[in-house]
Amino acid sequence: MTMKKKFVAGAAATMLFTSAVPFNVFAEQASLFQYGAEDLTVSQVGQYDSGLGEGGTEIMTYDSELERAFVTNGVAAGFDILSFKKLKSGKFSDVKTEKRILLADYGIENVEDITSIASHPTKDLIAISVVSNPKTDPGYIVFTTKAGDYMNHVQVGSLPDMVTFTPDGTKAVVANEGEPNDDYSVDPEGSISIIDVTGNPDGFRANTLSFDGVELDEKVRVQSKGTTLQQLEPEFVAVSEDSSQAFVSMQENNAIATVDLETEEILNVKGLGMKDHSVTANEIDAKDNNETTIEKQPLLGFYMPDAIDTFTADGKTYILTPNEGDARDYDAYSEEASIKDIKNQIQLNADYYEGYTQEELDQAVEDGLLDELGKTNITLESGKNEEGIYESLHTYGARSFSIFDAETMELIYDSGSEFERITAEALPEHFNTNNDELKYDGRSDAKGPEPETIVSGEIDGTTYAFIALERFSGIMMYDLSNPLQPEFTKLISSRDFSEDVKGDVSPEGLQFIPAAQSPTGYDLLAATHEVSGTVAVYEFNGKIKGSKEWNQSDNKYKNKQR
Repeated sequence: MTMKKKFVAGAAATMLFTSAVPFNVFAEQASLFQYGAEDLTVSQVGQYDSGLGEGGTEIMTYDSELERAFVTNGVAAGFDILSFKKLKSGKFSDVKTEKRILLADYGIENVEDITSIASHPTKDLIAISVVSNPKTDPGYIVFTTKAGDYMNHVQVGSLPDMVTFTPDGTKAVVANEGEPNDDYSVDPEGSISIIDVTGNPDGFRANTLSFDGVELDEKVRVQSKGTTLQQLEPEFVAVSEDSSQAFVSMQENNAIATVDLETEEILNVKGLGMKDHSVTANEIDAKDNNETTIEKQPLLGFYMPDAIDTFTADGKTYILTPNEGDARDYDAYSEEASIKDIKNQIQLNADYYEGYTQEELDQAVEDGLLDELGKTNITLESGKNEEGIYESLHTYGARSFSIFDAETMELIYDSGSEFERITAEALPEHFNTNNDELKYDGRSDAKGPEPETIVSGEIDGTTYAFIALERFSGIMMYDLSNPLQPEFTKLISSRDFSEDVKGDVSPEGLQFIPAAQSPTGYDLLAATHEVSGTVAVYEFNGKIKGSKEWNQSDNKYKNKQR
């Protein structure tokens, strides 16, 4: 397939997008900012505040039968159980916690952190990924009931970063990242664990898969410190709808592993390649200079997705990636630097860029381009020739979302520069701001809006992708009806931009709740916000109290398909 890109700029963008629409659903709620299509109504119907600030909410899972949410709480080293039963369509509500469960309550020794949580689709079973102390020791998956009662814990690989159940409920799949400690005296090998959960919890055992002997293609990033097996670091798991395969993002490796869940075998690891920011539609603002200038640059961005998802269209499985980026940065070793740090070692070669001739590159450098890009973050591990000269410059993340063919891992779509262009038009004064400080243009030299996570969901027969922008604190919606050419639909944000940290700030995890499983009768999206320690619940196509379309008698789902 041929990769498609859509480029939106200037007058074209003004024609495509409606004006920004902030409105209050209820008096106690801060304005929900909306930008884009007006025919898809969005409102915020709930917010949970952990009261603990940063780290108070991180990852969420949901049980539709109980209408109960489970949210990891890194500050408390545990998780909170929330009830969504009282959420009402068109009305903003404060969500309260029913119970807070601490890891210490389970009596497991030498554990210190919780990274992920999953609710079994049918059983009274919750899976929690727990990191040991030290993190380089094997971690655990703790199994509890949906009331939080301990059932069992199972040893897995080092630093289990994500756990999920397969859609058919037969297995739990775990990505064990295996990060080194800060002085690199211990660097565990990354792995993937599979736990059969069809029997009784006291009999659960993990089959932990090694990458030893697994085929890696030439695009997988394994040129860093340590052995190849030590460098491979699984991050996040997405499972195909038929539960036959798992796809595991390996962020620092810029790769995705494919796992056969029937044979419990890692089939391969394929690299995702680079994004050329000198190409039309791939331009970025890479300068922290108090200006919004989205333009071509001699930078190659590694996609490096974090929390991926899958969706199916016409019987074919696709992988959605939020291209966040991440560097290896430890006390004993760091690949991260700024362009100014290596300026005297740079001689850019146009062979690595589609958008430049050598004459254009030489002239740009002579005109001071490297000084203008001085604070831009790059990796020291790529682009250097045998003489130690950097002929190309490589950055972290692609500031976009992409769609890959799950069978071939071929890139079929990338949103290009749209995230930066849309946020620049929607909230120009907060372009590329940070998540803990309102600083215009402050993240342009790093990873821009920083897409963190992605989920897909169907609203009125149309499948959408929801992409959380961690730094800007917004959620982008794209219509996936044509996987080769998704269309931007809407940007929403419940961040209050009147202060550095107010409202819902820094979305970390997303959970789509279909109308048939929703307490309001309409499709919901729940977003955990790491910096504010809050959970925001958004409703789609719900009726807004006080609007002429609102009618109390139509306000409840009738347990039938609309």
